[in-house]
Order: sequence, then C-alpha cells, then structure tokens
Amino acid sequence: MRPLHAAALALALAFQAAPAGAQQQQTGPDPTLPEPRRGLLPDMTIPRPTGWNDARPTVPEGYAIQAIATELRIPRQTLLLPNGDILVAEGSGGKQAPTVRPKDFIAGLIKNLGKSPVPGGNRLTLLRDADGDGTYEMRRVFAENLNAPYGLALVNGRLYVANQDALVRFPYRDGQTEASGPPELVAALPSEINHHWTKALAASPDGAFLYVGIGSNSNIAERGMMAEQDRALVWQIDAETGAHRPFATGLRNPTALAIQPGTGQLWAVVNERDEIGPDLVPDYLTSVREGGFYGWPYSYWGQNVDPRAQPQDPAKVAAAIRPDYALGSHVAALGVGFSTSAMGERFAEGAFVGEHGSWNRRDPVGYKVVFVPFRDNRPAGPPVDVVTGFLDGEGKARGRPVGVTVDPRGALIIADDLSNTVWRMTPSR
Repeated sequence: MRPLHAAALALALAFQAAPAGAQQQQTGPDPTLPEPRRGLLPDMTIPRPTGWNDARPTVPEGYAIQAIATELRIPRQTLLLPNGDILVAEGSGGKQAPTVRPKDFIAGLIKNLGKSPVPGGNRLTLLRDADGDGTYEMRRVFAENLNAPYGLALVNGRLYVANQDALVRFPYRDGQTEASGPPELVAALPSEINHHWTKALAASPDGAFLYVGIGSNSNIAERGMMAEQDRALVWQIDAETGAHRPFATGLRNPTALAIQPGTGQLWAVVNERDEIGPDLVPDYLTSVREGGFYGWPYSYWGQNVDPRAQPQDPAKVAAAIRPDYALGSHVAALGVGFSTSAMGERFAEGAFVGEHGSWNRRDPVGYKVVFVPFRDNRPAGPPVDVVTGFLDGEGKARGRPVGVTVDPRGALIIADDLSNTVWRMTPSR
C-alpha cells in the first residue's frame, strides 16, 4: 500500500473508532436545526458488515417477514408487475467520480467499509410466486448488460429502466419472463463524474411523462457550478419522444420518487448535504412542485443559508421551498412507497421509507424502514419504525435497506443491498 494511502486509512480507522456522541433526532414538518459545526473532517463511522446468519429483520407484532431472494448482485429498487411478478434492479455505479479533497478520499474509504464486496449485476432479475404461497420459486434474469440500473416503471406496455447514464425501455407483455431484445434509448441522462449516480424513476398517472431524479455532482458544489449543470433536480421526460425539461430543482440527491395514489402528486425522498455536523441537514420526504426550487446548494430546509456555496444567490435563497417532512439527518433515505389498506390499519395511509443508514456521524442512524403516517394526503405524526434489526447488538450491519415497494394485495417488498437479499413483509393472516 502506498504511504499516503496507508496514512489516510489509519486516519479513517481512527475516526471509525471514535467514541459515540450525543444523538439528536429531528423528524416531522418542523425539525430543530442546530448551529452548523465544521471541522477538518466530519464525524465518520459506518457499521461493518456481518451478515444475517440465522437472524432476520424485526417487524411489528402481527406481521411476518421472509427472504424471497438471496445471493443477488446489489439489489437496489424493485417493481411489482401486474401479474404479481417482481423485477429487481441490480447494480452499482458512479465509480469514476474523482476526489477533489483529501477528505473525499478518506470518506470513500469509510463508505467502502459498509458495502457488499459483490460486484453489481447490471441486470434485472424477475421473481415469480406462481401459486401465491409467498415463496418465489422462479428466478430468472430478465435483462442484462445494463449500466447500473436503478429506477423502474411500467407504462402502457413498456418497461422503462433508468440506468446511470440513460433512460431506456423494453416492450413488455403480461407474464413475460425475459426481455425480447436489447433496450431502446429514450433519453441520455447526465452521467459525467456521477458523484451521485442513482437515477430514480416514476411515471405520471396517465403514462405520458417519466420523472427522473438526478443527484448533484458534489456535496456542496465544491467542483464548481459548471459540474452541476442538469444535476440536483427532477427531469420530466416525454415517454414517447424523450424530450425533457427540468421539473423541479435544488434537490441535492432525489434518490426515490413515487406518485401518491388518488392525487397524482409526485413525492421524493432527498438526501441532504454533509460536513456541517451530525444533526445537519435533515434528509426529507417532500411533495415536488412543478417549477419549485428546494435550496441546494445555496440554502437548506428552506431559507437557511449555507455560506459554503459560492458565489451566493440571495434571490434563489428567497425562493427556496421548505420541504414537507424531515426524516432525520444522514439517515440516507433511498426508497419510498405509498401504502394501501391491505397493509393493515396501522399502515393504511402513509408512505414507507427505506433508510440505507449513515456513514457520516458517530452514532449511526437509519438502517431501517420507517412509516410516515398521512392524513388528508399530507404527512401527519411522527415516523414509525417498521422493519428494524439491520444493525446487530454489537453495532455491525446485517443489511441495509434501499427500495421499498408496496404490493396492493398486502406485502411490503424491501431490497437489501448489503446482504443482497429481497425481503417480503406481510400482515399475519
């Protein structure tokens, strides 16, 4: 190992072993925001992987959970097909992003400590439970040779896949078990550097448009604003022609998108900025307004100015929209799915959120699936822990939840990209 790398690794491990600090929870529509705290390096601790062995996630009384697929290759998001089949997007991207500061190199070392060593599959895998008994006895590669696929949507007989560099589509007929050929390009997506590589995807209720979440190319524009062209936003793409335009901007990393049933409203979970303390800035769940600006990089949680973004833009700050609901700082929300009454009275109205878990605070947070209750189509009340146990009693990580998908027949599908498992939680019958 080169001396510079060895020294950086030693420093990273020192931060990994740092004693735990106080934890401040901030959730809901009006979180308490402490004063920013900056230092040479942010607090960095990531739980080391340990595997599930004979354990499984913990779910509320009256519910059961089981693994329906294991030994996958970095499952990230899932899609429920009309006949009940499940498609799993497997992949990992963004590896070409160069470091611009020594702290970026160290942060990369820390993050890698919490990842699966399995290479990304660059494929879609289909799971089928033909007899409806909860066991998915068929598993088949639906499509391969993709480029870090992430977002999935089925619209008017076409399966759309958001790779890290392009939105593509396949023709799809009900019950199909593998793609009939290579995909068709719909639109190229911003992919230079790809600091945040995931491309979230949702379709409008009428299928006319696709919405793609595109993350920033930095934490706080340290690569310059030219590197942020067409980044930190949601694109609206014409499903037929591929023509696109910005739908909403200033969203640092919109990692999952969903359409709210009954209203047609687009919602997103967004990962916020780092390096100003363990309790700043809250990641959030928000409705996404057409033409709206959500602050990044100039401000956070509405109009709280971030002086690190230079040059500043007071007009942008004044226009910044306050998000709807804080999930807590650094929980790394990567999945969102609206529930149905089939999930039981406790979870009948609201959204499940997959929290991948922190790397940049001493006390880890996230590493679970929570439920945000809604009333009158808006978040109402504190989040409820639903699927936990991803951290064991020694603080090691058995798994890390990513995408969450609700089966309207009564199941929650959870992609776990550390143990390479897909879990299925159901109400006990």
